[in-house]
Amino acid sequence: MNQTEIINIFTKKTLGLTFVLSAAALAFAQEKVGISGSVVSKSNQPVPYASVTFSNKANKQFSDATLTDEKGQYKLDLTPGQYDITVEAIDYKKNVITKQITAAGNIGALSIDPEASATNIKTGDIQGVVITAPSTKPYKVELDKRTYDPSQDIVSKGGNLQDVLSNVPSVSVDTDGTVSMRGSSNVKFLINGKPSALLGIDDGANALQSIPADQIERIEVITNPSSKFEASGTSGILNIILKKNKKVGFNGNVTGTLGYLPRTALNTNLSWRKNNWTWFLNGGGGYSENKSKNDTETTYQNIVLPTINPSDPSFVQPKDIATYQLQNSTNKSYNDNYNVSAGFVYDISEKTSLNLSGVVRTFDGNNTELLNTYDSFFRYSQNQNTWNPINSFSQRDSKGFNNNLAFQGDIGLDHKFDDKGQNISLSLSLQRNRSNNNSDILQTMNSVPVLEDITRRNSINKTLVGKADYELPIGEQSKIEAGYRIDVNNNDYDNFVSSTAENPFIPSYNNTTDYREIFNALYLQFKSKIGNLGYQVGLRDELSNIKINYDNLDPSFVPINKTKNYNNLFPSVFLSYELSKDNQILINYSRRIDRPRSFFMVPFPNYSNSQNIFEGNIDLNPSYVDSYEVGYSISRKKFTVNPTLYYRHTTDDTKMLVYRPDESTSVFYTKPINLGNDERYGLDLNFTYDPFSWLKLMGSLDVFGYKTSGIAYYDAKDALGNEKVGSMDFTGDGFSTRARLNSTFKIDKTLSIQLQGFYRGAQKAANQDTQDMYALNLGASKTILKGDATITFNIQDIFNTRSREVYSYNTDYTRRNYMQWQPRQFALSFTYRFKQGEKIEQPKRKKDINSNAAGDDQQGGPM
Repeated sequence: MNQTEIINIFTKKTLGLTFVLSAAALAFAQEKVGISGSVVSKSNQPVPYASVTFSNKANKQFSDATLTDEKGQYKLDLTPGQYDITVEAIDYKKNVITKQITAAGNIGALSIDPEASATNIKTGDIQGVVITAPSTKPYKVELDKRTYDPSQDIVSKGGNLQDVLSNVPSVSVDTDGTVSMRGSSNVKFLINGKPSALLGIDDGANALQSIPADQIERIEVITNPSSKFEASGTSGILNIILKKNKKVGFNGNVTGTLGYLPRTALNTNLSWRKNNWTWFLNGGGGYSENKSKNDTETTYQNIVLPTINPSDPSFVQPKDIATYQLQNSTNKSYNDNYNVSAGFVYDISEKTSLNLSGVVRTFDGNNTELLNTYDSFFRYSQNQNTWNPINSFSQRDSKGFNNNLAFQGDIGLDHKFDDKGQNISLSLSLQRNRSNNNSDILQTMNSVPVLEDITRRNSINKTLVGKADYELPIGEQSKIEAGYRIDVNNNDYDNFVSSTAENPFIPSYNNTTDYREIFNALYLQFKSKIGNLGYQVGLRDELSNIKINYDNLDPSFVPINKTKNYNNLFPSVFLSYELSKDNQILINYSRRIDRPRSFFMVPFPNYSNSQNIFEGNIDLNPSYVDSYEVGYSISRKKFTVNPTLYYRHTTDDTKMLVYRPDESTSVFYTKPINLGNDERYGLDLNFTYDPFSWLKLMGSLDVFGYKTSGIAYYDAKDALGNEKVGSMDFTGDGFSTRARLNSTFKIDKTLSIQLQGFYRGAQKAANQDTQDMYALNLGASKTILKGDATITFNIQDIFNTRSREVYSYNTDYTRRNYMQWQPRQFALSFTYRFKQGEKIEQPKRKKDINSNAAGDDQQGGPM
């Protein structure tokens, strides 16, 4: 039995485990009695969202807790006995009452007194540093990040992480699955605050599709990370926080999805919390199909047919001269993916907790691609001493298979030294990801087979991430944070290509590469506040060591051993000024680094098309960016508005050089290079507006300008084989936009409809024009079975307009490319929730400067 079969069996048993745990929960509940009550103030007014904790004096295993609703009322199932009842709420004094619970019923009202300072909140509170939107809002703004809650996103229900990201403010998902922030695709992904095996070795689109939307708790958008975060990702960090239930007893839900293009999925999130233990099990999987199309039209410019003299002793038969090429590609894929994560949190004491978790993910895919190529060119006839026009048709039929298996184990220890905020966190993560990509390619010319290619590309990634973080409050207004982190990554690539034709590119693709990188990082950060001015300054030091051993299997090739070392300082400064309550100005600066992806530095990493060759660059270096932001945030009952002006300056920017080294052929090379500078500036505006109880609006607008510089030169040959120097000019500037509007209509208490529109403006550069694009999605959600279940229906890309069209220019050619990566789709989902316990939250407090913001890359959010 192979590993994939084991995972499949384990996943299929997930639903069975759901019913087993549910039955156990019901049996446990039969020993309890249902009680109810309320919490009121001294003036007999209800106190909403108060924490009510029942501590059994005889047996702590029977203890439990709950929260009051908006009317100050609560319900709970308890084992009969004597209890100490602790009541806590914002701006109220804690009250402890002893009661004997004997039978089901209402135990009456519990009263609490207000704090003496409840009507006079001091300006020293965190309100001068953090703005938090009401809990009903889909996102909130904090000092150094925005947090998006996908629970109200009907359109992506039953989908995956890629669908959720399509609705996140400041984030765009391109037609090929590329994720960008503010027009830049250099985004760093984290899972629960750490690089994760869930996202695969290269953070590809397949990995985004393998994480179900129903397993995502929230997404943290960090456009300008502080020194506490790792410095990579020049356009920002997306931290994906997966669900960990916070309710006592047995809780969970199961979601099943059916859709078209054919798609099925079954996902479950289960947890059991009792006393000092919290267990969780999340798992699921599904099957999906997809089809895409890619059309490329190339017209060759400045064509001059040279005069040939065959009687010349130096005469050499000239090569063909291309004039026009049209390529039409269609791709169909069939994918299976499964994932299981399980773990526990154990409270060793009131101040120390241990957490342990593991993740297994598998992805299997089959794809077929049919590439038709129409060529027009001139061929010299020696007999006629003339250039004759020739047309040809070739067809490339590729059948591919890929599978990916990832494991990850995490262990962490959190300890609080006291109740004033001094604590330390230790964590260790071990990850392994194996990926196999195979393809068989048959090419015909005018219906006659001309070659067969076989490619085998295997990679293994092993990662270790260790972290230690310490926080020390200084008085009531200040805090010092310090930490250390080590990342060790090993990427092993093994590539094999064989061909029945004399193809000069084949030998280069037979290679093995060992890529190893070690990052050591230290950071120190200080937070404080003076009056209405809050500030945070930090410094991060990262020492990078990279070793590359590249061995081409060609016997005449000399292996390349490359070593790179970098030691960089990354400062950050964050300022906030409180104009009034929930009305604030935010200013920040940080320095970042863009490290090349590992496969960018493999000279020939992947062979798939003899007409389009990707050539890595083993000499590629990091790019560095200085990022500035000035933001304003205001939050009111019906609306929140958060406009931000930003400016980013990148040096040694990584650009993709697309060139034709031999003008007598139609073979194009793509190579990453360091060249020139890149500037980005613009306005990023996010807002929510609830004009009526039945209508909620959420929108984002990114209006940005860009300016690039740099000219790349390369060695080439003209149509007659003469040496020449080619060039590609990247210099240019322009303006573009991104806009998104999400409208949710509440028809009644159980039915909601959502419309989601997206627009991406055209973008122009010196050598490339990208056309504008728009898309419209629809979703509907209906709650049934007394709130225990939900039916959701959605349509992605109603008008089938989500596509990309790009025009490219060079001195010797113009090219048009049209791509649609995913056509219109729809899905129907059913979610059933198992409920026994009530949610336990810590009593809400006025936050101060020492409050630990949830979800940085050191912790990835609270447990």
